[in-house]
Amino acid sequence: MNVLELKDVTKKYGGFTAVENVSLELEPGKVLSLLGPSGCGKTTTLRIIAGFAAPDGGTVQIAGEDVGQLKPYERNVGLLFQDYALFPHMTVAQNVAYGMRYRGTPAAAIPSRVKQMLSLVQLAGMEARYPSQLSGGQQQRVALARALATDPKIVLLDEPLSALDAKLRLELRIELKEILRSVGATTIVVTHDQEEALSLGDEVVIMHAGKIVQRGAPTQIYQSPASKLVAEFVGRSNWFQATRGSSSIAGFTSYVTSDGVEIRAKSPPSDRDGRVNLCVRPEHIELMDSAVTEAPRDADHNSIAGVVLDVASLGPDVHVVVELPGKARFLAIRKNVRKIPGLAPGQCVRVLFSASDVLVF
Repeated sequence: MNVLELKDVTKKYGGFTAVENVSLELEPGKVLSLLGPSGCGKTTTLRIIAGFAAPDGGTVQIAGEDVGQLKPYERNVGLLFQDYALFPHMTVAQNVAYGMRYRGTPAAAIPSRVKQMLSLVQLAGMEARYPSQLSGGQQQRVALARALATDPKIVLLDEPLSALDAKLRLELRIELKEILRSVGATTIVVTHDQEEALSLGDEVVIMHAGKIVQRGAPTQIYQSPASKLVAEFVGRSNWFQATRGSSSIAGFTSYVTSDGVEIRAKSPPSDRDGRVNLCVRPEHIELMDSAVTEAPRDADHNSIAGVVLDVASLGPDVHVVVELPGKARFLAIRKNVRKIPGLAPGQCVRVLFSASDVLVF
C-alpha cells in the first residue's frame, strides 16, 4: 500500500490557482523531493498533506485513509519547518517529547524514546539545553528528532536546510539522508535547491505553475529532462536557438544556430518546422588549445573555435566563458584543474563536445 496518495488535488486563493490537479503516490520508506521555483505550488502541496490548508478539489489519503476531514495533529505526520519552530521556553528533551505527549504515547515510554531520538541525531547529553544555547545545525537536529519521535506515517520537511550556511548545509544534507534511511522514514522534502533535491530524493518531482511537469529518478531528471523548462531549472546549461541544417548522418542531425554556429545533435523524433532549442551542459565540454591538432571529426563530434573571455577559479573547478563565432557565449566547467593546463582570457581554444550530449527541444 502507498503511504501517500494525492488524487487531482487543487487549491485556489481567490482567482489564483496555487495547485492544479496534482496527483502523486509515495511508497513506504521512499524519499520524494518536491522541487521548483518560488510560487510553483510545492509548499501549498505540503500544507495540504499536513492539514494546514484544505484543498478545493481532490483527495488526500495517508496509509489508505482519507484524511480530508482530519486536523493536522490527527494525521500522524511529522513536520520539520523551515525555521524549525522550536519552543524557546522548553528544553531539548521537552521539545522532542512534545508531540508524543499529544499523540498518546505512554508517559513511561517517553524518556527512552527521547534518548533514542537524540542519539540518532547525535545530540546525546544535550537534553537539558534550551534552543537559544544551540547552534543552527543543532536546532535543525532537534527539530528532526521531534518530527521522527512520534513514529509518523510520513515526514514532511519544508526547506529543512535553507537557514544554514553553505558548508553546514552540505554536511547536514548527508547526515539527514543517513538518518532518514536508517529509520526507513517515508518523506517528502520541499526545496528550491536543486542539489538538495537531487541528493536527498529517491525520486524528484518538478513543479511549475501549480502543476507537476516531470517526475523521475535524479539521474533521469538531469540527463533526460522532459522539457526546456525542466532543463533550464535543473543544472547549468548553454542554450542556442537553431534551425535544421543540410546534413543528417547515422542518427545525428546538423543544426545551425542563430549566430551561425553549426552543432550536431541526436536526431529528435520530430522537430516539425525545424526550429529547436539546443542545450549543452557545461560539464560535457572539453576545451583544447587551438594549436593542438584536432581529432578527426565524425558524426558524434562537435568542434567549434572560440576565444576565452573569462576564467573563474572555484576551488577544485574552473568556470571558463568562451566566445564563439557570432558573439555567442559558452560556459565550460573544467574539473580537477591541478591536472589540466591553465587557460587565460584572450586565448584561442577549440570547444569540443559529443553530439550525444546535446539536448534538443
